[in-house]
Amino acid sequence: MIELTDTTSAKIAAEFVRSRTRAGSPAMGMVMTLIIVAPEEDAGEAMVAAKRASREHPSRVLGVILGDGRGTGQVDAQVGSGDGWGGEIALIRLKGEVVKHADSVVLPLLLPDSPVAIWWPTSAPADPAADPLGSLAQRRITDSAAVPRGKATAMLTQCQTYAPGNTDLSWTRLTPWRALLAAALDQHPLKVRSAKVTAERTSPSADLLVAWLSDRLKVDVARGTSDGPGITEVSMDTREGPIRISRADGRLATFSSPNRPDRPIALKRREVPALLAEELRRLDEDDIYAEVAAHLVTLRSTK
Repeated sequence: MIELTDTTSAKIAAEFVRSRTRAGSPAMGMVMTLIIVAPEEDAGEAMVAAKRASREHPSRVLGVILGDGRGTGQVDAQVGSGDGWGGEIALIRLKGEVVKHADSVVLPLLLPDSPVAIWWPTSAPADPAADPLGSLAQRRITDSAAVPRGKATAMLTQCQTYAPGNTDLSWTRLTPWRALLAAALDQHPLKVRSAKVTAERTSPSADLLVAWLSDRLKVDVARGTSDGPGITEVSMDTREGPIRISRADGRLATFSSPNRPDRPIALKRREVPALLAEELRRLDEDDIYAEVAAHLVTLRSTK
C-alpha cells in the first residue's frame, strides 16, 4: 500500500495506474466500483469483509472515512492492489471542508462504464438514494442490524425511504429461511391459517420475515421473543398441524411437518462477506424486497 498525504483524486487515480503497472497487470478485469463508507473504528473490519467478497467480484474498492468536518480540507489515502484483493483498493480519509463534498473526491475515481455499488457497514443515511455518495451508485447496501442502537427503527426508516436499488443485509440474511419456507409449502400445499416468527427481541431480519410471510400468505403473523441467536423458529399453522422450522444454535435447524418425522437441515448464520457477495451478484431492483419494505411500513402504521 502506498501512502498519499494531502492528496487529490487525480493523484490517487495516477497511483492506481502505477500500482497496476508494478503488479504487471496494466489492465485488470474489474467488474464494478464498490464504495464503502464507514467510521474509522469500523473501517478495518469492513475492508476485510470487502476483501473476501472481492474474490467473487473483482472491483475497485474505495473505502471512505469521513472525519471531522471542521477546518481546512485534507485528503489522505492508501492505494494498492494485490495482497489477496480481487482488484484495486484505496482507503481515503477526508477531513475538514472536503467532508461535505465527499462525492467530488469519489466521482473521478469510479471505473468508467461500470456499475457502482455503495455499502454502509454500520450507520447509514436515513435516505441512501438522496445521499451525495449514495446517488453515485446503482446499488445501495445498508445493514440495520449493525447500527449501534435503534436497530428496529433503522430498519423501518430504510423501508420508509426505499428507492429502487436499495437493499439491507437484514433482508439478505433471510434468503435461506425464505427458500426453506417456500420449499416446505411446496411439500405441504396446505392453506396456512396463521404464522409466528420467534427471534431475538431486536432483530430487523425477523421484522422483515414477519412482513414477508404476512404479505405472501395473507394471514396474521405473530412475533415471539427468544434468546437467539437471530431467528430461532418459524411456525405456520395448518388444518393438519403446524409446519415448523426451529434453529436454536444458529447452525442446524429441525424441520417438523404434519405426519412426517422431524428432519435436520443445515441453516448456518452467514457472515457479512458472504452476505455482501450475494448482494453484489445483482445490481437491479429487488422487487420482492420493495414489496416487503412497503408492507412492513403498513404493518407498523396500523399498530
